[in-house]
Amino acid sequence: MLSSFSLISLIGVMLGVLVLVVVMAVYAGMERDVKGRLLGFTPHILLREQIGGMPLGTMTDWRQAAEMARQLPRVVAATPFVSDHVVIDRETFQRPVQFRGIDTADPVQVAGLDAMLARETYPESSADMGLDDLVVVSSLVAEQFDLSVGTKIRLYSTRNFEQVMMAYKVTENPPLREAHAEVWNKATAALAAAWSGDGERFAVPVKVLQDEVYGPLDELAGEFIREPERELVNALLVKLEDNEKDEAAGVYRFTAAAKAAVEAKIAEIQGTDVEKMDAEILKNLKGIVLPREVTVIGVYQASMMVMTPDLFVPLPLGQDLAGTEDAVQGVALRLDDAYAAGEVAAAGREKLGPGWSLMTWGEQYQAFFSVINQQRVMLYFALSFIVLVSAFSMMAVMFTVTIQKRREIGVMKALGAAPGQSVPVFLYQGMLLGVLGAGLGLGLGRVVVHFRGELQAVMRTVGFDPFSMVTGSNLLPAYNDAGEQCVIALMGFVLCSLAAFVPAFFAARGDAAKSLRNV
Repeated sequence: MLSSFSLISLIGVMLGVLVLVVVMAVYAGMERDVKGRLLGFTPHILLREQIGGMPLGTMTDWRQAAEMARQLPRVVAATPFVSDHVVIDRETFQRPVQFRGIDTADPVQVAGLDAMLARETYPESSADMGLDDLVVVSSLVAEQFDLSVGTKIRLYSTRNFEQVMMAYKVTENPPLREAHAEVWNKATAALAAAWSGDGERFAVPVKVLQDEVYGPLDELAGEFIREPERELVNALLVKLEDNEKDEAAGVYRFTAAAKAAVEAKIAEIQGTDVEKMDAEILKNLKGIVLPREVTVIGVYQASMMVMTPDLFVPLPLGQDLAGTEDAVQGVALRLDDAYAAGEVAAAGREKLGPGWSLMTWGEQYQAFFSVINQQRVMLYFALSFIVLVSAFSMMAVMFTVTIQKRREIGVMKALGAAPGQSVPVFLYQGMLLGVLGAGLGLGLGRVVVHFRGELQAVMRTVGFDPFSMVTGSNLLPAYNDAGEQCVIALMGFVLCSLAAFVPAFFAARGDAAKSLRNV
């Protein structure tokens, strides 16, 4: 019975170490897989212009910035970066998604995207988008919208919807002459009072025209007003510039025709038809929200473990959808070693100066990786209790051993054995169980990790495989970190040794006479 108890303790230690080895290996594999996916498309360093520590929205001179960035150490590629959101529309399904522009002239970017394609599920997938309206979608989007290679979808730019919202909001406002009545009435009244006849011409004082008429009207043109009214105000400003300045007299001189044209524009603004303007604005919305029809050329394998773009599009298409025209949002730098991004960014900040922002991939996903590290610590903490429970089980077994061997302990002490001579007898037994349990757990754990694909295949035969959906891979990722696994085995051995030492210590301190009387 005693050997059965020892065997049970041995199995407990083995299972505790095995579970900890397997789970941490899988978690390490997932972490490496996540970082690999991120580094497949994420800039190692994102270079952007900044003012006062705040990055600018777009870069027009990005080609010059890219050439400058290529001079930094370890930079192997500097390509334009564009990323934004669009709305996918297919039949009755719509959903906002994130897209990333790919410079299809850069073989590194194309190769990185090609390596991510899910060719097992979508064998016709390709990353060769060229400059056409072709896109590569994630497997999650493909499943949700029932997409396959060759399917056509429509993309609505979110920038368009911003314009639509602005257009609808402006139609809720009163006309300019009412919304900004004080400024409008004051400017037109000042102009009407300032006209003075000067032969065949009409004069207006310089100060009045500049400060009381032109300036306020120019500010009105920049207010949130209807576009037809803005065009009328700008046209009025143009008419007000149709004059000759008399420096000596301090006046602007207008011809009778020019004065009549100014007054006609003022009257036109004063008599605008709100309903007619709103109808024209809403009619023009049709041209704003026209979608871009694109064709799915490939599907890449996405993972629920990491946030990846839903769409990859050619750079020109991405610029159109983001509304940047020829500009981009930054320059994506790729290094020969992604883990040297911090050093390269520090060197770049020193060389380029305060007018440039260099964000590394680690800084961009700092919060995400912090969560991963916290989960890793929590897994260690939770799963270590399995080994700890096994150690307590072994302690109970060793207490049983010392109770059953108390006569022998009494004889040893009666013959003059010191406590330090009897303790190792039981300590060695616990250490032996610890070595065997930790060794078997470590070995079996590595075997399970190695044959995880076969185990997944067995699970699929019974219709149970939750890992593929989460990881985005048919094979559960894992990584055998020998150093980490040796630490786990050592922890199991130490706990077992301590579990054996405690009962041996108390047994060795017992009274020899009582032990011989078997009291």
